[in-house]
Amino acid sequence: MSASLSRPRVGVWLIGARGSVATTVVTGCAAITAGLHPPTGMVTETSAFTGSGLPALSDLVFGGHDTLDCPLPKRAETLTAGGVLPPGVATAVAAELAAADREIRPGGPTPGDTRSEAELITAFADDIRDFARRHELERTVVVNVASTEPASAGHGAPLPASTLYALAALRAGCSYVNFTPSEGMHHPVAAAEAERSGLPYAGRDGKTGQTLLRAVLGPMFAQRALNVRAWSGTNLLGGGDGAALADPAAAAAKNAGKERVLADTLGTVPEGEVHIDDVPALGDWKTAWDHIAFDGFLGTRMILQTIWQGCDSALAAPLVLDLARLTARAHESGLTGPLSELGFYFKDPMGEGPASLGEQYGALVGLGVRLRRVGSDPDALGAAVGGERGGRREPGEEGAARDSDPREPAAGERP
Repeated sequence: MSASLSRPRVGVWLIGARGSVATTVVTGCAAITAGLHPPTGMVTETSAFTGSGLPALSDLVFGGHDTLDCPLPKRAETLTAGGVLPPGVATAVAAELAAADREIRPGGPTPGDTRSEAELITAFADDIRDFARRHELERTVVVNVASTEPASAGHGAPLPASTLYALAALRAGCSYVNFTPSEGMHHPVAAAEAERSGLPYAGRDGKTGQTLLRAVLGPMFAQRALNVRAWSGTNLLGGGDGAALADPAAAAAKNAGKERVLADTLGTVPEGEVHIDDVPALGDWKTAWDHIAFDGFLGTRMILQTIWQGCDSALAAPLVLDLARLTARAHESGLTGPLSELGFYFKDPMGEGPASLGEQYGALVGLGVRLRRVGSDPDALGAAVGGERGGRREPGEEGAARDSDPREPAAGERP
């Protein structure tokens, strides 16, 4: 994906770079840039973000980490056979897929890996820095789209891989997005390092299907003063995500975000839970069913049922592209800390913000307006958000602590 020499390019470093979502992201970006398909599902391509200074899709350069070795062109062929990618698209953008594949580096830790956590973080950060240097990138956004991890075992346990990658992103001076339910920047070690880094970050767990509907329906019930008695659901899915979520610990991490949406929009958690079943035959497709029992006028008992059938990768890919562009622009504009305005995209958003989808969309559009203003007045964004996140940072201030050992306490902290 070549860019004009007059425009700076932005790196998108994908964790899980050979997975279905990452492959769909790279394929989709190339197809849209080539004019083969419209940018359906990309909110950043709507008029609300015209003039917001977001990097062009043609200026994105892809790389990443993965523990798998299946080349992206081959992975794209598999997704085409499964109906995820349209026929002919992977062939049309084969050069772009091959270019991205050449930028994928081995991830970890893998079985038998003897490197320490500090060595892994350093190696991952060096990979990202080398990528940015060779491509002369203005900045790089690290986006985690890997399979869901079980929740970490707690204090003293080894850092989960998602947190190692998050720390590497900070070490390399990169903004970070966690599109998965995995711990990532939520781990206390990473959270402390992120606060010191002066970098923007967002997450977690992309809101693509069942929870997207919950974020719409929950406020509807609350605003119509209808009492929800029970809300139960079932998810049937295959592919790598289905296999990962067959682990009860990973499923629990996933369901936590679904429950938070109901708690935040209804003010209470109704009876019921979500069951996640791995159905390998479904491949990258999923079916989500919700059964909602509620009381109407004079206690009349009623039921609402919803069925969502969709392709996980095709739902996620446009959101990943949106998030990469918005986060890169936020970094350029001097925003720091958790980007709560990006809660529109997540089940379990970082920072303070609304829970209903409509209010989240309003916050997102508001961010677009502020980014548009900073293009004409560099002090405008700092004045608008200075009270929220400390505003702009001078060059050189960000990431001042990122070369320190994340396990070591900063000066003045208790060990």
